[in-house]
Amino acid sequence: MLNKMEFKTLQDIESRYYMQPMIAKINVDISTQKFGLQEIFNHLYDYLVDCKDEVEILIQNRVQQGEIRDASQARKSIAGGAFSNLIVWVFLKNKEQGNIRQNIFITSKISSVPQWQDLFYIKVGEEIQKPDVDLVIYSLDSKNKFHKCLILSLKTSLRERAGQTYKWKLLMEIANVESSIREKYDISYNPPILPLVCFATVNFYNEINNPQHRGMFKFFDCAFIGKNIQTGDFIKPLSALIDYISEKL
Repeated sequence: MLNKMEFKTLQDIESRYYMQPMIAKINVDISTQKFGLQEIFNHLYDYLVDCKDEVEILIQNRVQQGEIRDASQARKSIAGGAFSNLIVWVFLKNKEQGNIRQNIFITSKISSVPQWQDLFYIKVGEEIQKPDVDLVIYSLDSKNKFHKCLILSLKTSLRERAGQTYKWKLLMEIANVESSIREKYDISYNPPILPLVCFATVNFYNEINNPQHRGMFKFFDCAFIGKNIQTGDFIKPLSALIDYISEKL
């Protein structure tokens, strides 16, 4: 069962024109029992790619109607936004079905997370370093107080972006232990709990087996892929996210 805010989030995602072809295909696959709701996570790449032409038609229609000025810019914002929205939508549908506990929540609005500044801001001298956060998954305890959380960084490709994320993860770990490095750079970080830092991709450009990219995944608490391919142990299928948060949060 979802709360009012979660229902509103579902409705908001479903109202976005570029999400509608993907959600329609997912609903067909669920209704025909091609995939279960949890397994849908492993096929997000397919939905993004298979709906590309339909989304392009919708973009061009909006350009002609004057609702979009720059089709190229619209494509760029959709590429990242669609991946994030798919994860939230499938996550909430799984929660609605009972696959995710009621005290676990997902959000792309960092400021809605309890004690978010203490969790996500690291001071380096007089400056503040902010993490690469696309989604936050967090839990509340039996008294409805903030309990644990997981930062999820999303990338449709790896290249430089994964490196940016794991560097922040390293900074967070340095900031959390007594060390000469922490003293040298005047690093200050006092979170109520230490967030898990995870990474998810759909590997659009087949970079996943590049040795340098594979090495980056070792820095995360866990990494996931929304693509139905065999990857070995270094990156889990995105459907494993449900069991992972059930265990860790």
